[in-house]
Amino acid sequence: MRKLLLLLPAVILLTSVELLANKTSVEIKAPSASVKGTEVTVTINVTHKGNSKMHHTDWVWLKVNGQEVKRWEFSKEHLPAAGDFTLEYKITVTDDLKLEAEGHCNIHGTAGAKSMVIKAE
Repeated sequence: MRKLLLLLPAVILLTSVELLANKTSVEIKAPSASVKGTEVTVTINVTHKGNSKMHHTDWVWLKVNGQEVKRWEFSKEHLPAAGDFTLEYKITVTDDLKLEAEGHCNIHGTAGAKSMVIKAE
């Protein structure tokens, strides 16, 4: 029983580290439709538990119709503002726009790309 009590803190510590570890995830916010010729703001909400020189989001990109239009790079010298932060990009709607965004943690990787469409009216 005594050995079990001694091992319990180590087990808790090891399992909690895994629970705290996460991949960078993104959410795209933009209007679902817009009049052709209108400039819209695309907002990317980035979520990540960790923002230090050792553990942070190291990049986020935005693609429009399959072409990368913006890439934000971060490093231990140039950290994001916080673990969770927001990025903005302005674009003029000329036709339907397929938006894709993805972020990446320097240790745990990415939760995957997210996408949405802005319909041109």
